[in-house]
Amino acid sequence: MIRVLVADDQALVRGSFRILVDTAADLTAVGEAATGAEAVRLAGSERPDVVLMDIRMPDLDGIEATRRIMSSPGTTGVRILILTTFGIDEYVFAALRAGASGFLLKDTPPGDLLAAIRVVAAGEALLAPAVTRRLIEEFTRSPEAGRPPSAALHETTEREREVLTLIGLGLSNTEIADRLHVSLSTAKTHIGRLLMKLGARDRAQLVIAAYDAGLVRPRSG
Repeated sequence: MIRVLVADDQALVRGSFRILVDTAADLTAVGEAATGAEAVRLAGSERPDVVLMDIRMPDLDGIEATRRIMSSPGTTGVRILILTTFGIDEYVFAALRAGASGFLLKDTPPGDLLAAIRVVAAGEALLAPAVTRRLIEEFTRSPEAGRPPSAALHETTEREREVLTLIGLGLSNTEIADRLHVSLSTAKTHIGRLLMKLGARDRAQLVIAAYDAGLVRPRSG
């Protein structure tokens, strides 16, 4: 059973998401939080598998709440799924950097939201290639872009850096395999090694790593 915490400052939204979650046989809602601080507290006491986190909340916003949950030893295993009314904005990238595993729009169809919870609970990043490309465009405008590459990058092989570059460009696993003329399983193996070597939780953090390392750069204009 996947345990879900719903964090949103609007009672109607919280209630709607909770009812939706409880309609799924493999999901159960373990609490509701109206503020970021309450989300942090309930994440610590309930230890949910996934938190549906609104970005704009009183007390603490969703970004800071995500950062605190992910930095606490007791809740590092909790996955954060950001819910926003915006397609891509600076808040979304900041939330991913804080440790969120992905994001969805609040008007996402109910079935897609339930599927997203399952994807995130399984340890995957909820970033479709098209969304990744849009995320990259936002990141290139971030003042944190262009930082020196992590020392961990020196532990990767040339092929792994090729794969990381393609991830940063927003390619899917299948597209990466086709581009490098390798099997899909081989591409997945390289990605798994990158996650381990770079200490990344998911694909979202690999996109960030590709830009931080300078492997992918903003397009001119």
